Amino acid sequence: MPLLVAVVGAGPSGVYAAEALTRQSRVEGLGVRVLVLDRLPVPFGLVRYGVAPDHPSIRSIRSTLERTLDAAGVTFYGDVQVGRDLSVDELRASVDAVVYAYGAGSDRRLGIPGEELPGSVAAPELVTWYTGHPDVHPDDGTAAPGHPWVPGLLSAAREVVVVGAGNVALDVVRVLVRGVDELAVTDMAHEVLVALRDRAVTDVHVLARRGPAYTAFTTKELRELGELDDLDLLVDPADLVLDESSRLVAETDRVAARNLAVLAEWAGRPTRGASHRVHLHFWTTPLAVLGTTHVEGVRVTRSAIGPDGLVRATGEPWDLPAQVVVRAVGYRGLRLPGAPYDERTGRIPHSEGRVIRDGAFSPGEYVTGWIKRGPTGVIGTNKSDAVETVASLLDDVEQGTLVPSAAPDALPALLASRGLHPLGMPEWHRIDAAEIARGQQLGRPRTTLAHRRELLDAAAAPEGGDPGSGRT
Repeated sequence: MPLLVAVVGAGPSGVYAAEALTRQSRVEGLGVRVLVLDRLPVPFGLVRYGVAPDHPSIRSIRSTLERTLDAAGVTFYGDVQVGRDLSVDELRASVDAVVYAYGAGSDRRLGIPGEELPGSVAAPELVTWYTGHPDVHPDDGTAAPGHPWVPGLLSAAREVVVVGAGNVALDVVRVLVRGVDELAVTDMAHEVLVALRDRAVTDVHVLARRGPAYTAFTTKELRELGELDDLDLLVDPADLVLDESSRLVAETDRVAARNLAVLAEWAGRPTRGASHRVHLHFWTTPLAVLGTTHVEGVRVTRSAIGPDGLVRATGEPWDLPAQVVVRAVGYRGLRLPGAPYDERTGRIPHSEGRVIRDGAFSPGEYVTGWIKRGPTGVIGTNKSDAVETVASLLDDVEQGTLVPSAAPDALPALLASRGLHPLGMPEWHRIDAAEIARGQQLGRPRTTLAHRRELLDAAAAPEGGDPGSGRT
């Protein structure tokens, strides 16, 4: 009897776990079947809805993930939400083991006055908008409940403040200032391109609480910003004068040293009178988002690292004008009803991927990806993370604490009894073909279908035919 494992989440971490499970050779004679569930109609998670569309080389990782989901021993169950369509307990009762891999779907807060004002946007919300996520592109074309109406914000904002010093902040900046003609060669949703064509943004201010040696930018992404057309980059040379702690970082961290070299080159560039400007403010801490009915600016002050290693405000405040503020200070995992959760860390408690429930290891429960370790690393980091979790699972098989016993048809029977019809990989391939066809109609290689109705219609279309009626 094969070991039946359910993976909750079809992003990189979940698919890498499925790959490691089905390719295992440690336990002789052990067959493994993996059921990958995702609440969305399509797989790939962060690769589809987190990586900026103008990074096609990273988004192409989808092809590798797709091969795993198409492989023998792996079944994709799209449009099935654990916690809504079935409970965690029901899922656990239907399989031998569960691997939670559903990522980190919320944002961290700044904790300053005014951040709830209209015009203050979490980076995850903006990212899901420009990547065409159906959660923020309702079928009726209105703003999704609880989400800002991004096109309206960008058409009215000349100045934007982005708080954060990581790659997500850089992605946001690029999308805000990059020419639409350049973005049109990507798979960006058509309505997103239309909205970006109407944006009014001319100036973007990037705030980093620490100095340039402490940024989390990768050098490749930083250089890419400097290669954009019609853009002036403004860096205060005084910010590049390193204090003792920054010098130590630059001497021991090659990425920090390379980033400092890029920033120094930018600081020495003459401005060209470009139509867009990006201002990088280091050692700058936001104190408050200003405004009464909507964002009108951000109050900031200089900051420094104290003897205890913490960043503290050090100077007199001043105000930056802004009509939009983007909070790009990190993601946070959400609670899945029925699964253990540590409110303090925003993660599922574990040891080497084994889930801890009520202070003890929970047999048959495992975790991988951002909901395991927090939102750190690059996409490839999820592979080694998944391997560690699968190694723990296989250890439990070898030690006899995890024994194959689940009926192979238990989960399909449960879903069918509730009138649920999951989307599998054949449906994904129809969606894939529909996105390519839509792109060709618009003179582009591919166009993301952003609405749930569009995805379901494409999934229901006959092979080679027009999208059908889909399902609600």
